[in-house]
Amino acid sequence: MVKNRLFLQHLAAIILAIICLLPLNACAAASETANGDPIYQQRTVHNPDGIGKFYMGREIAQVMGYQGAGWLERPSRGMEEKSARLVNNLDLKPTDIVADIGAGTGYFSFRIAPLVPEGKVLAVDVQPEMIDFIKLNKQEKNLANVEPVLGSIDNPNLPENSVDLVVMVDAYHEFAYPREMMQGIVKALKPGGRTVSIEYRGENPLIPIKGLHKMTQKQVKKEMAAVGLVWKETKDMLPQQHLMVFEKPSQI
Repeated sequence: MVKNRLFLQHLAAIILAIICLLPLNACAAASETANGDPIYQQRTVHNPDGIGKFYMGREIAQVMGYQGAGWLERPSRGMEEKSARLVNNLDLKPTDIVADIGAGTGYFSFRIAPLVPEGKVLAVDVQPEMIDFIKLNKQEKNLANVEPVLGSIDNPNLPENSVDLVVMVDAYHEFAYPREMMQGIVKALKPGGRTVSIEYRGENPLIPIKGLHKMTQKQVKKEMAAVGLVWKETKDMLPQQHLMVFEKPSQI
């Protein structure tokens, strides 16, 4: 009996140690929707470009770290992605408060800022190193209406009903907690506020971007609808990306 009791105690200690060593993402698998279905699924066998965490049938892509800042600021980007065309199709007003989610180095934040002279751009990123890049760029470009905001992996850390437009350029597919992050974004949007999702076209296998870093219109619409956003239009005026516009209803 004593040996059995000691064995069970050792076994319990081992199990507890294993639980304590589990990655934080594993905890997300236990979260559930209102009807009891799990929001996320964790799988050990998965795409090496993903984190093994699945949301609404899609594997979440690995985050491009701050080490990729040079690629974000590459001189050829404007020509390759038609960055000016993208910004000019955001339908900005001079007074708009814009949140650039996953801003990185602030590449788009600093291109949007001159078009909202009476408003501002909240450049949100979860990596402190990227926030430092934004601060340096702000000093260099002397644009006072860009404000760096350090978000968390499940919250953009924006005030409620404070934002007219949310822009996510090639960022959403990397959100570790897309449901919670989008709920925070919807909360931050003013009634009637818009969310613009720009993603490489997942429908086109010829676009030379890794599969998990692309999204189809169908998938984006499904995930935005899950947090109450209403699709308004898709502008296919970019060479390789969809520009999809969603709206927060007056009542949500």
